[in-house]
Amino acid sequence: MTAPDAIWTGGLPPETDYMLPGKPDDPEMRESASIWLLEEGGAFAFPRNGIEAQGAVWDRHRFDCNFAFAGGRVLRESTRGETRPSVGPDGRSNILGVGPFTFTCLEPFRKWRIAYDGEAFAGTVQQQIARAFSIYADQGPYDHPRVPVAYEVEITMAAPAWIQDYRPEKLSGMSEQERADAGSMGYGYRIEQMFRGEGTLTVDGATRSFKAIGSRIHRQSVRPMAAFRGHCWQSGIFPDGRAFGYIAYPLREGEVEEQRHNIGYVVQDGKLYPAKARNIPFLRTIRAGGDDVSVELESALGVTRIGGVTELCTFHLGNAAVNGCNNEQSGVRYSLDGQETFGMIERSSPAALCMIVD
Repeated sequence: MTAPDAIWTGGLPPETDYMLPGKPDDPEMRESASIWLLEEGGAFAFPRNGIEAQGAVWDRHRFDCNFAFAGGRVLRESTRGETRPSVGPDGRSNILGVGPFTFTCLEPFRKWRIAYDGEAFAGTVQQQIARAFSIYADQGPYDHPRVPVAYEVEITMAAPAWIQDYRPEKLSGMSEQERADAGSMGYGYRIEQMFRGEGTLTVDGATRSFKAIGSRIHRQSVRPMAAFRGHCWQSGIFPDGRAFGYIAYPLREGEVEEQRHNIGYVVQDGKLYPAKARNIPFLRTIRAGGDDVSVELESALGVTRIGGVTELCTFHLGNAAVNGCNNEQSGVRYSLDGQETFGMIERSSPAALCMIVD
């Protein structure tokens, strides 16, 4: 096993991709792992399957799983379960697990395995838009039908990691506004990395093998959300290896474009170039698919123009976890210089700014 170099890890030591060995001293400290997985032909997507572990409730990790299928079917689970030990048989702290759901770091910044064997509530994206299918942990009970769901996928990283490093030693010199924006991302560190993977999915009693692309996130941070006011986050990787991603927040009152929290990257020839997004498609229309989410990224390479149309959509309207904002977590069909791929979008806005169109 070859240790990844500093370019591949974004400058973080490889061991930062392992998990906390046990309950942290700080009750606000969180560890989180999630994937945004898209079947390479667009048949289905997992628009965020993730685990949130927080010191204050370490024995009952929260997990959220979204499954979206062509035609508008949506499956969702959002609950808490019994925490699994972080330390595996080989003595490494490489597992984040709860109940039916586990993330295992096989090689830091190189390979992970994700497995789920449980159930999920069944509905449609149209029901979500109508607020007739809203599933949140620590709420309920719900009377929607339940269906068994199981998958296992091994993912191999396909691009250098994009890092947000907001550990205490990195915060000195930031303005109060910059620190608040960093807090919405999380005081600590966050790893985002594109992948390709292979696995199996079982639903409705039928098992299928699949190939997938997507992004995975791993963070250890304290994340105060009081200042959260919405966001737009997109990423994707194309057949030729070019990739992109960014996260941007809406402008505050009186804030100018140069002050916007707007961070991103473009990958070309295996190198990650810092970038800023232009013409950002913040959430303004709620629709079950077909929304134009094209974006431009400005970097040392020039302006990279990426076409995008939403597919495989899920919504959480009036989401208490993001200060009551409307929230979209969806797949996107992206295009670049004649190539197409599937990627992700997550975006949120205050409900007053959003219009339901279908």
